[in-house]
This record gives sequence, structure tokens and C-alpha cells, in this order.
Amino acid sequence: MTPLLWLLGVVAAYIALALSVSVASAAFHRQRWPALFLTIAAVGAAIGIASVMPGGAVWGLLAADVATLVLVSVVYALLVRPGIRWKEARAGREAGRRTLLHLVLMTGAVIFMVPFAWLVVTSLKEDEDMSQFPPVWIPRQQVMVRVDGRQAGLGITRYKGLPVRVAVLEEEENGNNRVRVLGPTRKSDGYDLTPAQQADAMDWARHRVEFEVPRSQVKKVKHFAPVWKNYPDALKFLPPETHHGLVFLYNTLFLSCLTVIGTVLSSSLVAFAFARLRWPGRDVLFVVLLATMMLPGAVTMMPVFLIFRWLGWIDTLRPLWVPSFLGSAFNIFLLRQFFMTIPNDLEDAAKIDGCSYFGIYRRIMLPLIKPALAAITIMTFMGSWNNFMGPLIYVSSPTRMPLSYALQLFQTAHGGEPGLLMAASTMMVLPILVLFFFTQRYFIQGVTLTGIKG
Repeated sequence: MTPLLWLLGVVAAYIALALSVSVASAAFHRQRWPALFLTIAAVGAAIGIASVMPGGAVWGLLAADVATLVLVSVVYALLVRPGIRWKEARAGREAGRRTLLHLVLMTGAVIFMVPFAWLVVTSLKEDEDMSQFPPVWIPRQQVMVRVDGRQAGLGITRYKGLPVRVAVLEEEENGNNRVRVLGPTRKSDGYDLTPAQQADAMDWARHRVEFEVPRSQVKKVKHFAPVWKNYPDALKFLPPETHHGLVFLYNTLFLSCLTVIGTVLSSSLVAFAFARLRWPGRDVLFVVLLATMMLPGAVTMMPVFLIFRWLGWIDTLRPLWVPSFLGSAFNIFLLRQFFMTIPNDLEDAAKIDGCSYFGIYRRIMLPLIKPALAAITIMTFMGSWNNFMGPLIYVSSPTRMPLSYALQLFQTAHGGEPGLLMAASTMMVLPILVLFFFTQRYFIQGVTLTGIKG
């Protein structure tokens, strides 16, 4: 029931905020300053009501939503709506609509960013923070202090019933820790000691009191400190013949580059033939081509495997990049739609100048469809980089594995070490995220311009 209440509260909060912005915008355009200030005050009053509402945060949120909707609606009905012009009302509604849209988009962005944030944070945490609930979102490590010329972990435990700061000198086999008192706890540790208690703790520290205490009764004092060693440690666990993962990286880059080249060349040539050339059976073959998109991959998996086995390509990289030079139905369709938006006058002018069909394709058409080519390049590169099923079927030698298959083997061998696993996953995902971040403009442009008639 509580999750539903939270969902209802968040949705109502979005509506209340959109309504408040809409009313405030209308009041601003009409220069009704009292209405504008009352709208802001209504939102503040609703927040105040939520802070004193009994029953928990969710009921406070619902109370704030209802109070905001009621108070802002009263302000609109009494001070803004009378005599409002249609342009001012439309401007207010548009401001509220934009506010609601941006709130929904930002919420979706945060939801989709949570898994990646968890991936990065987990790769920088200590093992003991991995399974804690509630989750630890800030990477941290135990504070180290110097005792008798060596490093010791700082902790908090009780000595004679009094919480004190201690240095963990040794972790014994019987499950106890040998500790030394360093002084009284601080307010930042969550303890407020009296002056007499602080004096006792300082006296124990001066006398270097040491004692044994069960390990579970020692609370570690931690500070913000990412565990960067998870990344080099993850590379050290890879087989020596892979040169710390460089072999996997080379195989992945090799496959991705050849797949991109093959897909762009073959798909653009076939799309040009379907879009700009006239030949018998063109439309029928194009329909057949589109029909192949409805075939599940599981249907063609076995026949394709038998073909590659007959060719002797099993346990090689050829089955992973050679098919890209045979075209892709979706990419051909995408480029065909782009080719069809180019005016025929450009092609006719090139023919008059004596340009061949291949020359028209290379010199006229390709430069004009750069957005679509960029979109296909990005999608193909990402698909080849993340391809797991292909290497799983055709590759068995460790020196021929790409990163995706190597990550699966790493998970099998080190699944009990989530820090190392998340570090390896982050190193694999990061390059493709950087690529998409810097090229998303071309990707979106290529997809949105497809099919637009000019």
C-alpha cells in the first residue's frame, strides 16, 4: 500500500506544481502581483502543513499536494481568472504544460540513471558495504591512524560502558580485535559525553589502555574515499595471455570497426539501388527484404551455424563480421527513406555531366545522407560492442573473445566479488557511453530526419 501512496503523492505533486506555475505565469502576465505572491505563499504554506502532518512522510506529501491544489485554485478563481484574456490564459496553460513535461522527463532521466550510478558507486566501495541495507551510496573507507609507527584502523567501541575511540591493533583468529583507547568519542560520531566521561577517556588514552573486544562490537569510523584499487585488481585477475584485457579490447575494436564498415557500405549500396534505380521486381524484393525483419533470430541460428561450420569458420572472428557486408534489412530501409528525400534534380544534373550511377552514389548521395550514416554507425558500433550471443556461439578460444564474452567469464569466476565485477563492467560500458554522449546529436538527427519529404 505504501508504494502506491508514494506514487500517488508524486503524481499529485507534479500536478500541483504545474498548476502553481500556470497560475503564477498568468498572474505575472496580467501584473497581478498580489496573486503572484499569494501563489508562492500557498506553496510555502502547503510545505509547512506537510512538515507538521502526523503519520509519516507519505501522508505529509499527500497533505501538501491537496493543500497546494486547493489554495492555488482559490487564488486563481478569485484574483487571476476574472477578466483574463485568452492569450494570457493560453500562456499560463503552456507554462504549466511545459513544467509538467520537464518534471516527467527529469524523473525518467533520474530513474534511468540510477542503475549506472549504482554500477559506478559499487565499483568504488569496500566489500563490506556491498550488501548493507539501506544501500550505501557514498564510497568510503575506514579512517587509518598511526600507532607505534604502523597504520591501524580507527573504530568506536565501549570500554567500561563508555563509548571511546580505539585503534584496531590486531584481528585475532578467535573473532576478537585487540584495540587501544585513543580518546573520547565526538559529537560527529553520534555521542554526547559529559566532561567527566571525556576526562576518563582521555586518562585511558594517556595510559595506553589495551583490551580485547568482539569484532562485531567495533564500529568502524569511515570517511569518503573511493576504492580505486578495484579497477587494477580486476585487470590482474584476467588470464596472463590476454595482457590485462588488451587482447579482449583489440578483438572488440576489430569486430566493431569491420562491422561498421561492412554495414555502412553494403546497406547504403542496396538502399541506393532500391531508392534511386528502376529495375524489374524492385518493389517486390523490397517487400521481401522487409519481411525478413519478422524472422526471429532463433529460427536462423542453426542454419547459419551449419553454414559457418561448413566454411571452417568456427572459433574464428569471421562469423561475427563477415555477415555485416551482406546488408541489414532495417538499415537498408532507414537509408532508403533518406535517399528518397533527395530531389531528383541533383541526380539529373549529375547524369547530364556524364556521372555514372556509382559516381552519383559516391559523390552526390553519400554526402547528403551523413546524418543517417552517422546514426547507423553509432547503432552498429554499439550493437557490435555489446554483442554477446555471437561470440558465445562461434568463439571458444580465450585469445579470440571480445569484451562482452570475457565479462561473462569474469562474472563466473569472480561473482562473489561484486566490487571487482562492477569495476570490470564499468570499464566495458564507459567507452560506449562516451561515444554516445559525444555523438548523440548526430544519432537523433539521423533518426528524426528519416522519412521527411523535402
